[in-house]
Amino acid sequence: MNTTPTAPRVGVGVIITKDQHVLLMRRRNVHGAETWSTPGGHLDFGESPEQCALREVKEETGLDIDRVAFRAITNDVFTVEGRHYITIWMEGRYNGGEPIRLRPMRRRRSAGFPGTPCPSRCSYRCRIC
Repeated sequence: MNTTPTAPRVGVGVIITKDQHVLLMRRRNVHGAETWSTPGGHLDFGESPEQCALREVKEETGLDIDRVAFRAITNDVFTVEGRHYITIWMEGRYNGGEPIRLRPMRRRRSAGFPGTPCPSRCSYRCRIC
């Protein structure tokens, strides 16, 4: 049986800004485990990237964001994990709530810029901090 994916999945990554900081999460029990990334997830059928960004941020962090805007699209191939994603990068401004760990598979931490180096093991090739 061939387990190689036949087509990439569509993911949405959300860069959450607050003042001069961006929220990063340490990934657990998912592809890219032990690396740092932004909140995000799969685009659901019929959902816009903006709707997905709002939903995933709320589900994963408990935060509210606004001013959600498109930033980039990346083609991300995770060879070791056998996964391929087209990632739509959105940015949103923090608008309330306290970061909490809602999904047990991920643990959140934040890293800021400027002056704070990006964690050495980012999940994606593009550096956001």
